[in-house]
Amino acid sequence: MNPQQMLQQARKLQAQLAKVQEELGNEVVTGVAASGAVTVALDGHGSIRSVKIAPSAVDPEDIETLEDLIVVAIKDAQTKAHELSQSRMGPLTSGLGIPGL
Repeated sequence: MNPQQMLQQARKLQAQLAKVQEELGNEVVTGVAASGAVTVALDGHGSIRSVKIAPSAVDPEDIETLEDLIVVAIKDAQTKAHELSQSRMGPLTSGLGIPGL
């Protein structure tokens, strides 16, 4: 492969990666805790979009449990966001040998 072909392929890959990154920003995954008592929505980049707490999860005498449920829901959503990113980016970056992609 000549350098011009390599450059064209690199530009094509860059455009594909940019498109996937934009799509990931528009996709939303939801993490849940305690059967939906707490839900956290993240975009495909892992940024928090929303947090919803069911009234039944709010006990003024036990704030620690609610805090734990929020952490569990965030971790669940982060795992899903990472999996989404990997599924979209993996096919494009698998042969590049770039750590973390």
